[in-house]
Amino acid sequence: MKIRILKALLCKEIALMRRNPIIPKMIVAMPLMVMLVLPLVANLDVRNVGVTIVDNDRSQLSRRIIYDIQMATSLTVTKVCDTHNEAMLTVENGKADVILTIPPDYSKLLLSGGSKVDIEANGVNATKGMLGANYVAQSVAGTLKQWREEMGVDLTPETEKVSVLNKYNPTLNFRNYMIPALMVVLLIIICGFVPTLNLVNEKETGTIEAMNVTPVSRFIFVLSKLIPFWVVGLFVITVGMLIGRLVYGLTPHGNILAIYCATILFSLVMSGLGVAIANNSSTMLQSIFVMFAFIMVFQLMSGLFTPIRSMPEWAQCVTYAIPPRYYIEIMRSIYLKGTPVSELWQPYTILFIFAVSFSIIAAMTYKKQS
Repeated sequence: MKIRILKALLCKEIALMRRNPIIPKMIVAMPLMVMLVLPLVANLDVRNVGVTIVDNDRSQLSRRIIYDIQMATSLTVTKVCDTHNEAMLTVENGKADVILTIPPDYSKLLLSGGSKVDIEANGVNATKGMLGANYVAQSVAGTLKQWREEMGVDLTPETEKVSVLNKYNPTLNFRNYMIPALMVVLLIIICGFVPTLNLVNEKETGTIEAMNVTPVSRFIFVLSKLIPFWVVGLFVITVGMLIGRLVYGLTPHGNILAIYCATILFSLVMSGLGVAIANNSSTMLQSIFVMFAFIMVFQLMSGLFTPIRSMPEWAQCVTYAIPPRYYIEIMRSIYLKGTPVSELWQPYTILFIFAVSFSIIAAMTYKKQS
Protein backbone atom coordinates (compact mmCIF):
# COMPACT_ATOMS: atom_id res chain seq x y z
CA MET A 1 0.00 0.00 0.00
CA LYS A 2 2.76 2.44 0.94
CA ILE A 3 4.68 1.57 -2.22
CA ARG A 4 1.63 2.36 -4.38
CA ILE A 5 1.15 5.67 -2.60
CA LEU A 6 4.82 6.53 -3.04
CA LYS A 7 4.68 5.69 -6.76
CA ALA A 8 1.61 7.88 -7.21
CA LEU A 9 3.24 10.79 -5.42
CA LEU A 10 6.43 10.37 -7.44
CA CYS A 11 4.44 10.51 -10.68
CA LYS A 12 2.84 13.71 -9.42
CA GLU A 13 6.26 15.24 -8.58
CA ILE A 14 7.74 14.29 -11.95
CA ALA A 15 4.76 15.85 -13.73
CA LEU A 16 5.18 19.05 -11.72
CA MET A 17 8.90 19.18 -12.50
CA ARG A 18 8.25 18.73 -16.22
CA ARG A 19 5.63 21.49 -16.26
CA ASN A 20 7.78 23.89 -14.27
CA PRO A 21 9.30 26.49 -16.62
CA ILE A 22 12.54 26.80 -14.62
CA ILE A 23 13.56 23.39 -13.20
CA PRO A 24 14.16 21.51 -16.50
CA LYS A 25 16.25 24.40 -17.83
CA MET A 26 18.20 24.60 -14.59
CA ILE A 27 19.00 20.88 -14.67
CA VAL A 28 20.62 21.34 -18.08
CA ALA A 29 22.11 24.80 -17.68
CA MET A 30 23.59 24.48 -14.18
CA PRO A 31 26.21 21.78 -14.95
CA LEU A 32 27.25 23.61 -18.13
CA MET A 33 27.64 26.98 -16.42
CA VAL A 34 29.38 25.72 -13.28
CA MET A 35 31.75 23.27 -14.95
CA LEU A 36 32.63 25.43 -17.95
CA VAL A 37 32.85 28.92 -16.43
CA LEU A 38 33.93 28.66 -12.78
CA PRO A 39 37.14 26.64 -13.39
CA LEU A 40 38.35 29.49 -15.59
CA VAL A 41 37.77 32.31 -13.10
CA ALA A 42 38.29 30.77 -9.62
CA ASN A 43 41.50 31.57 -7.77
CA LEU A 44 43.09 31.06 -4.33
CA ASP A 45 45.32 33.02 -1.98
CA VAL A 46 47.99 30.71 -0.56
CA ARG A 47 49.26 31.10 2.99
CA ASN A 48 50.55 28.87 5.79
CA VAL A 49 52.12 26.25 3.55
CA GLY A 50 53.01 23.17 5.58
CA VAL A 51 56.54 21.83 4.96
CA THR A 52 57.84 18.45 6.05
CA ILE A 53 61.63 18.12 6.00
CA VAL A 54 63.69 14.95 5.64
CA ASP A 55 67.10 15.90 7.04
CA ASN A 56 69.63 13.25 6.01
CA ASP A 57 72.57 15.61 6.43
CA ARG A 58 72.10 16.80 10.02
CA SER A 59 74.76 19.44 9.60
CA GLN A 60 74.95 23.06 10.58
CA LEU A 61 73.82 24.03 7.06
CA SER A 62 70.78 21.73 7.11
CA ARG A 63 69.71 23.07 10.50
CA ARG A 64 70.07 26.57 9.15
CA ILE A 65 67.88 25.72 6.15
CA ILE A 66 65.21 24.36 8.48
CA TYR A 67 65.38 27.43 10.69
CA ASP A 68 65.07 29.85 7.76
CA ILE A 69 62.02 27.96 6.44
CA GLN A 70 60.39 28.11 9.87
CA MET A 71 60.99 31.87 9.99
CA ALA A 72 59.40 32.46 6.57
CA THR A 73 56.02 34.22 6.79
CA SER A 74 54.21 31.87 4.39
CA LEU A 75 55.86 28.59 5.45
CA THR A 76 55.46 26.36 8.50
CA VAL A 77 57.64 23.38 9.33
CA THR A 78 55.12 20.71 10.31
CA LYS A 79 57.61 17.92 10.98
CA VAL A 80 61.26 16.92 10.58
CA CYS A 81 61.39 13.24 9.59
CA ASP A 82 64.07 10.60 9.33
CA THR A 83 62.67 8.80 6.25
CA HIS A 84 60.88 9.84 3.07
CA ASN A 85 58.04 7.37 3.72
CA GLU A 86 57.33 9.05 7.04
CA ALA A 87 57.26 12.42 5.29
CA MET A 88 54.84 11.16 2.63
CA LEU A 89 52.39 10.19 5.36
CA THR A 90 52.14 13.83 6.43
CA VAL A 91 51.23 14.80 2.86
CA GLU A 92 48.70 12.00 2.47
CA ASN A 93 47.09 12.95 5.80
CA GLY A 94 46.80 16.58 4.72
CA LYS A 95 49.23 17.90 7.34
CA ALA A 96 51.87 19.09 4.86
CA ASP A 97 51.91 20.53 1.35
CA VAL A 98 55.60 20.31 0.49
CA ILE A 99 58.38 17.83 1.26
CA LEU A 100 61.98 19.05 1.37
CA THR A 101 64.60 16.29 1.29
CA ILE A 102 68.18 17.17 2.24
CA PRO A 103 70.52 14.36 1.05
CA PRO A 104 73.33 12.82 3.16
CA ASP A 105 76.59 14.82 3.30
CA TYR A 106 74.82 17.66 1.52
CA SER A 107 77.01 20.41 2.97
CA LYS A 108 80.20 18.56 1.96
CA LEU A 109 79.11 17.54 -1.52
CA LEU A 110 77.68 21.01 -2.17
CA LEU A 111 81.16 22.44 -2.39
CA SER A 112 82.00 20.13 -5.29
CA GLY A 113 78.65 20.75 -7.01
CA GLY A 114 77.57 17.14 -6.69
CA SER A 115 74.46 17.40 -4.54
CA LYS A 116 71.08 19.10 -4.46
CA VAL A 117 67.98 19.17 -2.32
CA ASP A 118 64.67 17.76 -3.57
CA ILE A 119 61.32 19.51 -3.22
CA GLU A 120 58.10 17.55 -3.67
CA ALA A 121 54.82 19.47 -3.82
CA ASN A 122 51.33 18.12 -3.18
CA GLY A 123 49.71 18.75 -6.56
CA VAL A 124 46.17 18.01 -5.34
CA ASN A 125 45.96 21.71 -4.54
CA ALA A 126 47.77 22.95 -7.64
CA THR A 127 48.10 26.59 -6.62
CA LYS A 128 49.22 25.87 -3.09
CA GLY A 129 51.60 23.14 -4.27
CA MET A 130 53.18 25.33 -6.93
CA LEU A 131 53.55 28.43 -4.77
CA GLY A 132 54.59 26.38 -1.75
CA ALA A 133 57.36 24.68 -3.73
CA ASN A 134 58.52 28.07 -5.01
CA TYR A 135 58.49 29.51 -1.51
CA VAL A 136 60.63 26.64 -0.22
CA ALA A 137 62.99 26.87 -3.20
CA GLN A 138 63.42 30.60 -2.63
CA SER A 139 64.07 30.08 1.07
CA VAL A 140 66.69 27.41 0.39
CA ALA A 141 68.28 29.58 -2.30
CA GLY A 142 68.50 32.51 0.10
CA THR A 143 70.08 30.36 2.80
CA LEU A 144 72.66 28.96 0.37
CA LYS A 145 73.48 32.45 -0.86
CA GLN A 146 74.21 33.63 2.67
CA TRP A 147 76.16 30.47 3.42
CA ARG A 148 78.23 30.94 0.24
CA GLU A 149 79.10 34.51 1.19
CA GLU A 150 80.03 33.51 4.71
CA MET A 151 82.12 30.54 3.60
CA GLY A 152 83.75 32.47 0.76
CA VAL A 153 83.05 29.73 -1.81
CA ASP A 154 81.82 29.95 -5.38
CA LEU A 155 78.73 27.88 -6.25
CA THR A 156 76.59 27.54 -9.32
CA PRO A 157 73.21 29.35 -9.07
CA GLU A 158 71.26 27.99 -6.12
CA THR A 159 68.11 27.46 -8.14
CA GLU A 160 69.97 24.89 -10.25
CA LYS A 161 70.59 22.83 -7.12
CA VAL A 162 66.91 22.37 -6.33
CA SER A 163 64.68 19.87 -8.12
CA VAL A 164 60.89 20.12 -7.79
CA LEU A 165 58.48 17.18 -8.17
CA ASN A 166 54.74 17.81 -8.01
CA LYS A 167 52.76 14.94 -6.50
CA TYR A 168 49.27 13.91 -7.72
CA ASN A 169 48.98 16.85 -10.15
CA PRO A 170 52.25 17.01 -12.12
CA THR A 171 51.14 19.85 -14.41
CA LEU A 172 49.96 21.99 -11.46
CA ASN A 173 46.84 22.83 -13.43
CA PHE A 174 44.57 24.71 -11.03
CA ARG A 175 41.47 23.46 -12.86
CA ASN A 176 42.33 19.90 -11.82
CA TYR A 177 42.03 21.04 -8.21
CA MET A 178 38.79 23.00 -8.65
CA ILE A 179 36.71 20.80 -10.97
CA PRO A 180 36.10 17.91 -8.50
CA ALA A 181 35.09 20.39 -5.78
CA LEU A 182 32.83 22.47 -8.03
CA MET A 183 30.43 19.55 -8.27
CA VAL A 184 29.37 20.38 -4.73
CA VAL A 185 27.83 23.60 -6.08
CA LEU A 186 25.59 21.57 -8.39
CA LEU A 187 24.30 19.42 -5.54
CA ILE A 188 23.75 22.39 -3.24
CA ILE A 189 21.53 24.06 -5.84
CA ILE A 190 19.76 21.03 -7.34
CA CYS A 191 19.27 18.96 -4.17
CA GLY A 192 18.97 21.77 -1.62
CA PHE A 193 17.79 25.05 -3.07
CA VAL A 194 15.32 23.76 -5.67
CA PRO A 195 13.44 21.31 -3.35
CA THR A 196 13.04 24.14 -0.85
CA LEU A 197 11.42 26.40 -3.40
CA ASN A 198 9.31 23.55 -4.73
CA LEU A 199 7.83 22.76 -1.33
CA VAL A 200 7.22 26.39 -0.33
CA ASN A 201 5.58 27.02 -3.69
CA GLU A 202 3.00 24.36 -2.86
CA LYS A 203 2.37 26.14 0.42
CA GLU A 204 1.74 29.45 -1.33
CA THR A 205 -0.52 27.96 -4.00
CA GLY A 206 -2.47 25.98 -1.40
CA THR A 207 -2.00 22.56 -3.02
CA ILE A 208 -0.28 21.22 0.06
CA GLU A 209 -3.49 21.68 2.05
CA ALA A 210 -5.07 18.86 0.06
CA MET A 211 -2.19 16.59 1.09
CA ASN A 212 -2.59 17.50 4.74
CA VAL A 213 -6.08 15.97 4.92
CA THR A 214 -5.04 12.65 3.31
CA PRO A 215 -3.85 9.57 5.27
CA VAL A 216 -0.42 9.80 3.58
CA SER A 217 2.28 9.73 6.25
CA ARG A 218 4.69 12.61 6.46
CA PHE A 219 7.66 10.31 5.83
CA ILE A 220 6.16 9.10 2.54
CA PHE A 221 5.28 12.64 1.52
CA VAL A 222 8.76 14.01 2.26
CA LEU A 223 10.34 11.02 0.53
CA SER A 224 8.28 11.64 -2.60
CA LYS A 225 9.51 15.23 -2.59
CA LEU A 226 13.18 14.26 -2.34
CA ILE A 227 13.64 11.17 -4.53
CA PRO A 228 13.26 13.03 -7.88
CA PHE A 229 15.95 15.51 -6.87
CA TRP A 230 18.28 12.72 -5.72
CA VAL A 231 18.00 11.22 -9.19
CA VAL A 232 18.57 14.62 -10.77
CA GLY A 233 21.62 15.10 -8.50
CA LEU A 234 23.17 11.89 -9.80
CA PHE A 235 22.42 13.02 -13.33
CA VAL A 236 24.10 16.43 -12.99
CA ILE A 237 27.15 14.86 -11.33
CA THR A 238 27.41 12.49 -14.29
CA VAL A 239 27.17 15.43 -16.67
CA GLY A 240 29.80 17.27 -14.62
CA MET A 241 32.21 14.33 -14.82
CA LEU A 242 31.65 14.06 -18.56
CA ILE A 243 32.39 17.76 -19.01
CA GLY A 244 35.52 17.40 -16.90
CA ARG A 245 36.71 14.56 -19.10
CA LEU A 246 35.70 15.88 -22.53
CA VAL A 247 36.60 19.55 -22.01
CA TYR A 248 39.47 19.45 -19.51
CA GLY A 249 40.71 15.87 -19.90
CA LEU A 250 40.27 15.19 -16.17
CA THR A 251 39.19 11.71 -15.10
CA PRO A 252 39.05 10.28 -11.57
CA HIS A 253 41.97 8.10 -10.54
CA GLY A 254 39.80 6.29 -8.00
CA ASN A 255 36.59 4.31 -8.07
CA ILE A 256 33.68 6.10 -9.78
CA LEU A 257 31.19 4.18 -7.62
CA ALA A 258 32.78 5.81 -4.59
CA ILE A 259 31.96 9.19 -6.12
CA TYR A 260 28.33 8.21 -6.60
CA CYS A 261 28.16 6.88 -3.05
CA ALA A 262 29.40 10.21 -1.68
CA THR A 263 27.00 12.03 -4.00
CA ILE A 264 24.02 10.09 -2.65
CA LEU A 265 24.99 10.88 0.94
CA PHE A 266 25.52 14.57 0.24
CA SER A 267 22.24 14.73 -1.73
CA LEU A 268 20.49 13.39 1.37
CA VAL A 269 22.18 16.07 3.47
CA MET A 270 21.19 18.97 1.22
CA SER A 271 17.65 17.77 0.48
CA GLY A 272 17.00 17.15 4.18
CA LEU A 273 18.26 20.63 5.02
CA GLY A 274 16.17 22.15 2.22
CA VAL A 275 12.95 20.46 3.32
CA ALA A 276 13.57 21.44 6.95
CA ILE A 277 13.95 25.08 5.89
CA ALA A 278 10.82 24.85 3.73
CA ASN A 279 8.81 23.36 6.60
CA ASN A 280 9.64 26.40 8.71
CA SER A 281 9.11 28.99 5.96
CA SER A 282 5.82 30.63 5.06
CA THR A 283 6.81 32.34 1.81
CA MET A 284 9.21 31.83 -1.08
CA LEU A 285 11.14 34.97 -0.19
CA GLN A 286 11.65 33.78 3.37
CA SER A 287 13.00 30.40 2.28
CA ILE A 288 15.28 32.01 -0.34
CA PHE A 289 16.94 34.26 2.24
CA VAL A 290 17.50 31.41 4.71
CA MET A 291 18.78 28.99 2.07
CA PHE A 292 21.01 31.65 0.54
CA ALA A 293 22.63 32.23 3.94
CA PHE A 294 23.46 28.53 4.23
CA ILE A 295 24.79 28.42 0.66
CA MET A 296 27.15 31.34 1.28
CA VAL A 297 28.54 29.77 4.45
CA PHE A 298 28.91 26.38 2.74
CA GLN A 299 30.81 27.80 -0.22
CA LEU A 300 33.09 30.11 1.76
CA MET A 301 34.00 27.75 4.62
CA SER A 302 34.04 24.32 2.99
CA GLY A 303 37.46 24.68 1.37
CA LEU A 304 35.93 25.16 -2.07
CA PHE A 305 37.66 28.47 -2.85
CA THR A 306 39.70 29.20 0.28
CA PRO A 307 42.07 26.55 1.70
CA ILE A 308 40.93 25.54 5.17
CA ARG A 309 44.51 25.52 6.45
CA SER A 310 44.79 29.22 5.54
CA MET A 311 41.80 30.16 7.72
CA PRO A 312 42.09 31.34 11.34
CA GLU A 313 42.04 28.53 13.90
CA TRP A 314 38.52 29.35 15.10
CA ALA A 315 37.25 29.21 11.51
CA GLN A 316 38.98 25.87 10.94
CA CYS A 317 37.07 24.50 13.93
CA VAL A 318 33.79 25.78 12.48
CA THR A 319 34.42 23.96 9.19
CA TYR A 320 34.00 20.60 10.95
CA ALA A 321 30.28 21.40 11.09
CA ILE A 322 30.11 22.22 7.36
CA PRO A 323 28.90 19.13 5.39
CA PRO A 324 30.34 20.22 1.98
CA ARG A 325 33.82 20.11 3.51
CA TYR A 326 33.69 16.31 3.64
CA TYR A 327 32.21 15.89 0.17
CA ILE A 328 34.93 18.11 -1.32
CA GLU A 329 37.60 16.15 0.55
CA ILE A 330 36.25 12.88 -0.86
CA MET A 331 35.98 14.21 -4.42
CA ARG A 332 39.51 15.63 -4.53
CA SER A 333 41.01 12.54 -2.94
CA ILE A 334 39.30 10.16 -5.38
CA TYR A 335 39.88 12.33 -8.45
CA LEU A 336 43.52 13.26 -7.92
CA LYS A 337 44.97 10.73 -5.49
CA GLY A 338 42.86 7.68 -6.31
CA THR A 339 42.27 7.17 -2.59
CA PRO A 340 40.22 4.03 -1.83
CA VAL A 341 37.02 4.16 0.21
CA SER A 342 38.71 2.28 3.06
CA GLU A 343 40.96 5.30 3.67
CA LEU A 344 38.08 7.78 3.40
CA TRP A 345 35.86 6.11 5.99
CA GLN A 346 35.91 9.16 8.27
CA PRO A 347 34.39 11.74 5.83
CA TYR A 348 31.95 9.07 4.57
CA THR A 349 30.84 8.36 8.14
CA ILE A 350 30.40 12.04 8.96
CA LEU A 351 28.38 12.59 5.78
CA PHE A 352 26.20 9.61 6.71
CA ILE A 353 25.57 11.10 10.16
CA PHE A 354 24.64 14.45 8.61
CA ALA A 355 22.36 12.72 6.09
CA VAL A 356 20.47 10.76 8.73
CA SER A 357 20.19 13.76 11.04
CA PHE A 358 18.88 16.18 8.43
CA SER A 359 16.48 13.61 6.97
CA ILE A 360 14.98 12.98 10.41
CA ILE A 361 14.70 16.73 11.05
CA ALA A 362 13.00 17.18 7.66
CA ALA A 363 10.44 14.50 8.41
CA MET A 364 9.79 15.63 11.97
CA THR A 365 9.39 19.32 11.15
CA TYR A 366 6.70 18.62 8.53
CA LYS A 367 3.46 18.75 10.50
CA LYS A 368 0.21 17.66 8.97
CA GLN A 369 -2.84 19.69 9.84
CA SER A 370 -6.35 18.32 9.89
